[in-house]
Amino acid sequence: MAFTQSNRQLQVKTPLGPDELLILKMEAREELGRLYEFTVDLLSDNESISADDLLGKKMTVEMDMVNTTKRYFDGYVSRFTQIGHMAFFAHYRATLRPWFWLLTQTSDCRIFQNKTVPDIVKEVFGENGFSDFEERLSGSYREWEYCVQYRETDFNFVSRLLEQEGIYYFFKHEAGKHTLVLCDDYGSHRVLEAYSEIPYLPPTEAGSSRFRDYIHSWRFSKSVRPGKYVHTDYDFKKPKSDLLRNALQSRSHSYAEYEIYDYPGEYEVPSDGEGYAKHRIQELQAGHEVLEGKGNARGVTTGGLFTMTEHPRGDQNREYLITGASYSLHADAFESVAEIAQGPLYVCEFSCMDSKEIFRTARTTPKPMVQGPQTAVVVGPAGEEIYTDEYGRVKLHFHWDRYDSRDENSSCWVRVAQVWAGKNWGAMHIPRIGQEVIVDFLEGDPDRPIVTGRVYNADQMPPYGLPANMTQSGIKSRSTKGGSGDNFNEIRFEDK
Repeated sequence: MAFTQSNRQLQVKTPLGPDELLILKMEAREELGRLYEFTVDLLSDNESISADDLLGKKMTVEMDMVNTTKRYFDGYVSRFTQIGHMAFFAHYRATLRPWFWLLTQTSDCRIFQNKTVPDIVKEVFGENGFSDFEERLSGSYREWEYCVQYRETDFNFVSRLLEQEGIYYFFKHEAGKHTLVLCDDYGSHRVLEAYSEIPYLPPTEAGSSRFRDYIHSWRFSKSVRPGKYVHTDYDFKKPKSDLLRNALQSRSHSYAEYEIYDYPGEYEVPSDGEGYAKHRIQELQAGHEVLEGKGNARGVTTGGLFTMTEHPRGDQNREYLITGASYSLHADAFESVAEIAQGPLYVCEFSCMDSKEIFRTARTTPKPMVQGPQTAVVVGPAGEEIYTDEYGRVKLHFHWDRYDSRDENSSCWVRVAQVWAGKNWGAMHIPRIGQEVIVDFLEGDPDRPIVTGRVYNADQMPPYGLPANMTQSGIKSRSTKGGSGDNFNEIRFEDK
């Protein structure tokens, strides 16, 4: 190829080889707790490049830094487009996404039991073949007795669990690699290498600082936020327990005392409720003060810490956490192709917050709702006919669960509705192993099943032959263990 990337400030590495594709420009956007997207415009003298040779493959953009090092933007090609021509080049465009994005392409229905959210997340990552993640978590996380992924992508499932627990992430980029970093507080972040301090230079001065990285535009705003979060829940094992919990983070503006109240909080342990309330108010308050900058500082990276200097307002010269950034990169000119030259080489716009504040990702990923009742089959240990606990609960196999072994480990204990339930009096009919039951879900939540009825099926037929005995009504039990048609108790009415 007549043109080469050698000695250029902006280069691209692709599976096609060193100079099969030349980078023209890149537009990029990344945020804490969100997937990044890099749009890369490329040139080639080959008009017949096949998208299949690049889709799902790694591509890395390299940018020279002012300190002779390089900065990398790595990702998987999720889309490849042939746009047209520019001069005598074919013009292509590649969209790069992180490996976490690939989890939007797979969905499942499954049950996790007695695991923390970090454990569940790592299991999902591993099963999809990804290990490029780093855990920088300082908090302790509850063990979920029962957690259901229901008709949702692996990405949505993991995202909503992270949002629930107050965990977020950003990506580190290296040559040919990007790593997802799980975070939950200030200690999860690092000061930007070689950019621990970035000066503010207003536009009138910025032009004279051509060889210095700086911020030339800076704006900041504050907005009204509720100062209190309150929620509660219910624990049937402690029905009189008060689970109402709250967290405060009031500001000095008017109406800062307003509160958000919600139910259910998805907890049974009071300390869990306190932790979740704290996360929720931090989530609401994360957007109270938003600061936005623009400049040419090549080291600005989402998830990094830096201190701004030289701003005329002294209260702005402090340490910040970068919560999001957009980058615009243009290649330096190719010889004899003047229209390809664009500038400036690098511009970034970013948002940040005071590093003393705690960041939490907004809970935008919806939890799936079960749209109405389902049926399931009662299960238990091999050799048993009845399996229950002190509350008359049973274990279930759901028809959508393709992983469980249809035994006592298939689900959590599930409460069973009875026709009468008093204090040591009422009715009791425990569904037996193999019987089909009707299951509803409190608030439509797949994590909160409850048995509301029972139905016959072809393997579990009614006690009286139908329709011949349609005038007979009653209750017929079966002795256990090893009962037969000759071992039973019965109350029967004949209305003929």
